[in-house]
Amino acid sequence: MEPSPAPVCPSSSTAQTASAVVRPWSRALGTPRGRLPGIVSTAEIVKRPRRWVTAVVWALVVPVLAWALLRRSGWEPGFWWGQWVSFTPYVAAVSLGVVLLALVLRRWPAGTVAIVAAGTLLGAVAPRALPDTNPLARGQVLRVLTANLRLGSVPPRALVDLVRRLHIDVLTVQELTPEAAVGLYSAGLPALLPGSVTYPAPRSHGSGIYARFPLHEGSPIEIGAFRQEQADADLPDGRSVHIVSVHPCAPAQPSMAKCWAAGLRALPAADGRMRILAGDFNATLDHAGLRRLLATGYRDAADVTGEGLVSTWPYYGRKAETVPPVTLDHVLADRRIALHRFETLALPHTDHRATYTELALP
Repeated sequence: MEPSPAPVCPSSSTAQTASAVVRPWSRALGTPRGRLPGIVSTAEIVKRPRRWVTAVVWALVVPVLAWALLRRSGWEPGFWWGQWVSFTPYVAAVSLGVVLLALVLRRWPAGTVAIVAAGTLLGAVAPRALPDTNPLARGQVLRVLTANLRLGSVPPRALVDLVRRLHIDVLTVQELTPEAAVGLYSAGLPALLPGSVTYPAPRSHGSGIYARFPLHEGSPIEIGAFRQEQADADLPDGRSVHIVSVHPCAPAQPSMAKCWAAGLRALPAADGRMRILAGDFNATLDHAGLRRLLATGYRDAADVTGEGLVSTWPYYGRKAETVPPVTLDHVLADRRIALHRFETLALPHTDHRATYTELALP
């Protein structure tokens, strides 16, 4: 048997010839010297996805940071931000996921920025779930109920039954129509709450205050056809407490934004009088206008009792299917008043939850 021929190694002249063929192609196509077109090194294959992942992480971090800075600054640049800022508690929850993603992927600069943004948001939102201390208050105990009647569509009997069951002392209503006012009267509300200051009006413009005590009508706040009733209630101990049924314009469209902001600004600041503001503020604790009002000396009942993340709207109609629920209905009281209990209650045919607050005057 004949021996196999020995393998032939390319001569140096052959290798030089191949190199000479490759170089012109490399120069012409802009590829690194000695590499044929379309050939990518292993290092580049690994590096390109890493750059892509970094870009994605930053694309998540930057909006969260911008949200945190805008919310903290109190600047509300336009109508849409006034809508979006209501959802800050949801963004605060999402920010935790962004932090976790950045750290798991070892994007340390992005992770650091995400931690700062998440800390800012959580610092604003998380305390609402923690109860605060109360001042020592041993005066008159008041049970306050507030209800948005949604264009007067809440069945009067349902509201009167709730007033009776909870032994309500003060009731504020929003969107009180003439038909709703007559219905409440016929359902027996005056027997439970004989004092009343009301302004029934078509659609969403009316409001009212009912109380177990005598009421004296104050100057109503009227902006953009929305009327916010004010009254002084004479208490059994001889003192009085000022009550406002709150309902500024709903900023449902850009043309209503100025009316809404003006309605919030028109609410009385805490000035030493015993005062309770109760109703549909059309604002959350993340809106700068409501925060400015609180800073004058009020406390929010839901926030004080650790229920500040409980939402009140929307719970009926088409928006209930598409809009995440937020907290628009509040009870504010000056800092001398102790706030002991807050809860939300369902009423039929309204997109707002009624709110029940138990408080004690100094």
